[in-house]
Amino acid sequence: YAISDNSYRSMKSEQKDQCILISGESGAGKTEASKKILQYYAVTCPASVRVETVRDRLLQSNPVLEAFGNAKTLRNDNSSRFGKYMDIQFDFRGAPVGGHILNYLLEKSRVVHQNHGERNFHIFYQVIEGGDEDLLRRLGLERNPQSYQYLVKGHCAKVSSINDKNDWKTVHKALSVIDFSNADIEELLNVVASVLHLGNLQCSSDDDGNATITGENQIRLLSRLLGVPGTVLREALTHKKIIAKGEELISPLNVEQAAYARDALAKAIYGRTFTWLVHKINKSLAHRDSTYSDRNRPNVIGLLDIYGFEVFQHNSFEQFCINYCNEKLQQLFIELTLKSEQEEYEAEGIAWEPVQYFNNKIICDLVEEKHKGIISILDEECLRPGDATDLTFLEKLEETVGKHPHFVT
Repeated sequence: YAISDNSYRSMKSEQKDQCILISGESGAGKTEASKKILQYYAVTCPASVRVETVRDRLLQSNPVLEAFGNAKTLRNDNSSRFGKYMDIQFDFRGAPVGGHILNYLLEKSRVVHQNHGERNFHIFYQVIEGGDEDLLRRLGLERNPQSYQYLVKGHCAKVSSINDKNDWKTVHKALSVIDFSNADIEELLNVVASVLHLGNLQCSSDDDGNATITGENQIRLLSRLLGVPGTVLREALTHKKIIAKGEELISPLNVEQAAYARDALAKAIYGRTFTWLVHKINKSLAHRDSTYSDRNRPNVIGLLDIYGFEVFQHNSFEQFCINYCNEKLQQLFIELTLKSEQEEYEAEGIAWEPVQYFNNKIICDLVEEKHKGIISILDEECLRPGDATDLTFLEKLEETVGKHPHFVT
């Protein structure tokens, strides 16, 4: 509350935009802290009827984003699997008049695979546990998460500390507050259900070793939910398009490739749905008063709630990116607080006990250095001719950065 109050007072007295950065390990309380900051502004800022609408929408955008972007991990029952930066705009009286959300790096791989003891995104379980019979019938779903391949990988569809049924009520109510019509909600849930049905799609091999889809009913249901012709969907899941010398070639996939294509489609659908959701929330939060000139534009307090740092037995590529992002943030903190402040103290000859800190530039370089960093090596490995596999990538790492003091293969 003190930090929220400080930034609000500074914004009003200096007429300068402010930013609050929240960082920390997974489960440290970043998401909760950002909610408390929002609630604090909601309670203490001057209010009018219009402001109340904006305020409600700012607060209600949280449960919706959490349902689609958070999941239970080993560390945390409600772990943000995306980063978000939220702008809150205040008018000259200091009342909140609008907002805008930017989202970063949703962990899409979670849609198709979860580590042991983890769950998929909350929304899937909420719809199955909380949706009424009529809704489930329309979506072709049954009230049992165990029936869906994408929900059983982590072996913990039910968690005693999470009440999916109640959470669904909260999310459903929040959707109507932030301007979603019944048709919007219907379409949104169609897409959520289609991802679950995709996970259950089975392929078998025909005489030539090509993949064919076995369930006719599944395809019919999917084409209704996604609003695409069944023939197009079937072809997309069992064939790939290659453009060579300006010509389009269509070649069949084998069963293993078809499973990859199905998972890729599920991740892409979910990722785009999330982007659409954020876009829609932003429309409902937009500041609609055009009487502001540049000189009199609203002041902004930015709120960065970054995803948590985690170390698993097996890190996914996304978790690697998340950890790298946190290392970069750490570097920013070191640069701005410890390094430059201490140099200033020394320059001014103030008696000062230097604070020892680990400069993590060496870690960031290991990841991002041109031609020598992990990401460069991965890029190279993906582009080279021949068969690139995890093993060839590992060998290349061993060869290039094997001697690095912070790297072990």
